Parts: sequence; C-alpha cells; structure tokens
Amino acid sequence: MQENKDNNFTAAGTDIEAVKKANKNSGMSYNEAKEFIAKTTGGHGTEIYSDTDFEDVSAQNQQSQKNSK
Repeated sequence: MQENKDNNFTAAGTDIEAVKKANKNSGMSYNEAKEFIAKTTGGHGTEIYSDTDFEDVSAQNQQSQKNSK
C-alpha cells in the first residue's frame, strides 16, 4: 500500500479541505437542528433547551388561580 505524502488527502484519495468546505456549507448539524426544533416547537424531553423561568411561570399560575376564585 502506498503512503499518501500529501496531507490534504486521505489514504483513499478524499480531499480533506473539500469535505470540510462542504460540511461548513451544509446547514445545521444534527444537534443544532434538534435544539432549534425544541426551542421553536417544544416537545417531550426538550427541557434542556428551554429558556423559560419555571419559578416565574409557577408564580404567575398561582396568582392567576387566586384571582379567579
């Protein structure tokens, strides 16, 4: 097997810089897409992406319930 002396290519002949460029221009990563969907649609198991202050919401709910009685 021949060694590839040019560090810009893999042993199989893939141009590393071309792959990096294509990846950079390909859009969101899986995790970025998952975070975007969680922030914009909500759903099960998305708490880690939430910027909601749960204590504030709870206090508002309690105040609302007191006012409705």
